[in-house]
Amino acid sequence: MRIAQISPLFESVPPLRYGGTERVVHYLTEELVNRGHEVVLFASGDSLTSAELFPCVPRALRQAGYRGNPRVSEGRQLDQVIGQLDRFDLLHFHTGLGLRPGLARLPVAQLHTLHGPLTGPEVDRLHRDFDPVPLVSISESQRAPHPGAHWLGTIPHGLPTDLYRFEPSPSEYLAFVGRISPEKRLDRAIAIANAVGLPLKVAAKIDPVDLDYFHAAIEPLLHENPLVEFIGEVDDVGKQELLGNALALLFPIDWPEPFGLVMIEANACGTPVIAWRNGSTPEVIRPGRNGVLVETIEEAVMAVRGIEQLDRRRVRHEFERRFTVARQAADYERLFQRQIETRRRPSPARLLAACSHAA
Repeated sequence: MRIAQISPLFESVPPLRYGGTERVVHYLTEELVNRGHEVVLFASGDSLTSAELFPCVPRALRQAGYRGNPRVSEGRQLDQVIGQLDRFDLLHFHTGLGLRPGLARLPVAQLHTLHGPLTGPEVDRLHRDFDPVPLVSISESQRAPHPGAHWLGTIPHGLPTDLYRFEPSPSEYLAFVGRISPEKRLDRAIAIANAVGLPLKVAAKIDPVDLDYFHAAIEPLLHENPLVEFIGEVDDVGKQELLGNALALLFPIDWPEPFGLVMIEANACGTPVIAWRNGSTPEVIRPGRNGVLVETIEEAVMAVRGIEQLDRRRVRHEFERRFTVARQAADYERLFQRQIETRRRPSPARLLAACSHAA
């Protein structure tokens, strides 16, 4: 198949550090190339890929310090894709919903994977007014606000099996990886670490929009707390060290998480996850196999104290069974082929026109 992978431009593919969507786009693109498909990646010019790279901007917007409206760059990117439609059997968008009205009219098979939460009146109007656009969710829970949208399937994320190595003998600390924001609830993770008396290593970024929250709610919890070590953003090598050697990853979210890539990154190292029951977590975490689901800090504290009862080899096996990029790519291939075949079949309107002309 001739496939266009259209990535967000905010981070490079793969991202240097933080950037879940671009990371997923990278692993999927590499696997599709390995499986013999002709893939063009529409991304920032500082991206690295085995596919053909079409640079839509010279450098990832965040790394370049871009402060303008990202919709401008997205509009140019779409124009660059439209200018090459004859090269592709299918367009695979990872860029969200903002440009969907125009996309619905493109004469090429397409698929749209949504990576974020689907809330707000604007999203509702898009689904209502442009329902023909074929959508893929990354968890069943992500669909909940809009069950009547044009969903073709749910395809959970996947990782290469050799990206992280299994670590059977962890050290005595807990890990938190993500953003410092109200919905990620680092404050809960700190409370858990304080309660059990274990060190907490925090690898996180702070977006400008969350700076006030950090200073007001998190910084006081870090001040003179010998248990908490703030590392900042980490790359894949840093994640291997941090996640692989942790007793557990704390995932204390307070929002309907669409997927939560870091959960399967930890599992790939053999590290179990202690996650709040919210959003996708019940779909990713199988209690007793790859982690524990909790609803309170007290339950999380109990989970930490019993975490060594989980077999880290079984955690790794659960990752290999459910969350590899090979499985993810195979799932997408089936949907790609279905969409291409659907596009090739004549529509009822064209059949009617042909019959009228013959008569």
